[in-house]
Amino acid sequence: MSFKVKFWGVRGSVPCPGPDHLTYGGNTSCIEVAMGGERVILDAGTGIRNLGKWLMRKHVTSATILLSHTHWDHICGLPFFRPAFLPGYSFKIMAGHLQNGKAARGIADVIAGQMSDPFFPVPIEAMKASLSFVDFRAGESFDLSPRVHVRTTPLNHPDGSTGYRLSHAGKSLCYVTDTEHVPGHADEKVLSLIEGADLVIYDATYTDKEFPAKAGWGHSTWEEGIRLCRAADVKRLAIFHHDPDHEDRVMEAIEANAMAVWGGAFVARDNMRVNLD
Repeated sequence: MSFKVKFWGVRGSVPCPGPDHLTYGGNTSCIEVAMGGERVILDAGTGIRNLGKWLMRKHVTSATILLSHTHWDHICGLPFFRPAFLPGYSFKIMAGHLQNGKAARGIADVIAGQMSDPFFPVPIEAMKASLSFVDFRAGESFDLSPRVHVRTTPLNHPDGSTGYRLSHAGKSLCYVTDTEHVPGHADEKVLSLIEGADLVIYDATYTDKEFPAKAGWGHSTWEEGIRLCRAADVKRLAIFHHDPDHEDRVMEAIEANAMAVWGGAFVARDNMRVNLD
């Protein structure tokens, strides 16, 4: 049974077009997972625009969109997700962070608000696909189908964020982005979520050297990702959510350093494919 992953956007904070971000990519967070007859989209950053065009070409008419949280770099591509504007398509949009914190609104209201005056000229009512919105509490588990199971955990990020573990046919993928670690103290919630996973996609916005100046911003480092994955007996780590200031030359150095520390680590790039079969 297939378990395929494609990175459509790997950048954090803000999209980065231009010649210095060609190798690793400039689109913000969006990952497509195909497994057990299900199509799952992790986050809806600017990478979801190209994913939408690909889904239309391949006549894929339904998917579940799991959002880590609703800071703009993770949802700003949704108004440009072409299949959502077409009848005959169906998308379930789920989020777990809004029920855990101070926000009074659910995910449907947040997405509609992003597409309302004065932020955007086209309202959510223009989306003619069948859309459903589901709020849950981070930490809950649920099934997307009899063959696809999802575990979640709350993450340490301003306004909250949700980590996901997708399991199918004995394989597992974990998506752990927009989370901040405490130096010297492994996050037990993250360790529990990722234990024994085949692939962990982890927030590695900074390096350990950069981290002290960024404390409180809600992000982590590639070095911490390796420490967690080694402790949890993870097979592979995808370094993800790259800092906009980390141009290609910086990312090349990070990739070389990370692979020298642990051979299971690699740097995610736009359009990269990983097969967990």
